[in-house]
Amino acid sequence: MIGIDLSSGVLNRAPVISLPSGLELPVVGLGTYALHGNTCINAVRTALECGYRLIDTASMYGNEREVGEGVRASGVPREKVVVQTKLYPNQYGQAARAIDECLSKLDLGYIDILLLHHPAGNDVAAYRAIERAIQDGKVRFAGISCYYIRELDAFLPQVDLKPVLVQNEIHPYYQDTPVVEHIQHHGLVAQAWYPLGGRGYNRELIADPVLQDIAAVHGKSLVQVILRWDLQRGVTVIPGSSDPGHIRENLDLFSFELTEDEMARIAALNRNEKHDWY
Repeated sequence: MIGIDLSSGVLNRAPVISLPSGLELPVVGLGTYALHGNTCINAVRTALECGYRLIDTASMYGNEREVGEGVRASGVPREKVVVQTKLYPNQYGQAARAIDECLSKLDLGYIDILLLHHPAGNDVAAYRAIERAIQDGKVRFAGISCYYIRELDAFLPQVDLKPVLVQNEIHPYYQDTPVVEHIQHHGLVAQAWYPLGGRGYNRELIADPVLQDIAAVHGKSLVQVILRWDLQRGVTVIPGSSDPGHIRENLDLFSFELTEDEMARIAALNRNEKHDWY
């Protein structure tokens, strides 16, 4: 099981998980879903200038070009940044070509982590194309997204290279603890997309009185409490934002620690309330 040592985290720099594969994976990254044009470029550049070293995108987001431009504009050396993107199921049938398209759009030389966006009938074949791209030096590591216990157990025996992470919907109202523990039992990193409940669904979550109370005790924002809760249960996070203040705030998670009682109070908020279909 892979744990997270949060003691090395400081303002403006998240700690990393050192994986047996050789990957140094930051435990906090910037999600770029729904960011486009200059908004996306500026968000990526701002995040990297603030100390982020992990940027998440996907082919389906339609912003890989902007993400690449933001990375280049930041001035941070390419080898210091972990960039992850995803193939969507409609690309699985022509995965090799889709990988080259991702490389061309990002224009960063290589992809650090390439994920399958969610399961489909030909996902193993697509993953094998990622394995070949790793052999060819186009991609460094592979990952998967939206795989749960049954999907994960069916998928892993069919591939040669173990994915480094599984990216799933995880937030206080959908904690999915059995799945998180199953992912971690396999020695994989659990990474939360929608850590704040998801656009269009987070209004109630970010007004939750329990979270507000805990935030007030620590003098932190409710969002910081949610992200810190994830990290303390071994789940890495990729919150999305284009606001420079929020981007900085979302990285400031290492100057406080939630107590066991506070962790239990947040655990009790679970509703098994999933906000996306996959």
